[in-house]
Amino acid sequence: MNKKLATICGVVLGIYLDILTSKQVGISAVLFAIIGYIAGFLDKSFSKESKITIILMVIGSTFAYETVLYVYTIVSNNVPLDVLGFAKILLIELLFNGLLTIILYPIIRDLGNISERIFKENKLKPGYFLNP
Repeated sequence: MNKKLATICGVVLGIYLDILTSKQVGISAVLFAIIGYIAGFLDKSFSKESKITIILMVIGSTFAYETVLYVYTIVSNNVPLDVLGFAKILLIELLFNGLLTIILYPIIRDLGNISERIFKENKLKPGYFLNP
């Protein structure tokens, strides 16, 4: 996806996640928007056919998201710092998301190919929705 569409998807999914799991709506939307923008920026730099690339991108984005969210929680809620506890949880999440990516890779690849066909073959231009 391009940067605009990836950012919008990040905002929408982040708001949805915040509504389901958080008392504060917005932090996941901002973080997912940044991750979406970076993913859209790196779209042409990496092969989407490589499982290793996709797994590394999922692990990297999970690491960034969870670390920033943890720091935000510490600062905003005045929670004591527990690096060891956070590291254990983060490691479990990284392994879990990596394994899920391996298992769901065919679906992820197919969805990526479908979105590329829709938006890159000019059947439907994302700018149509973005510009009033």
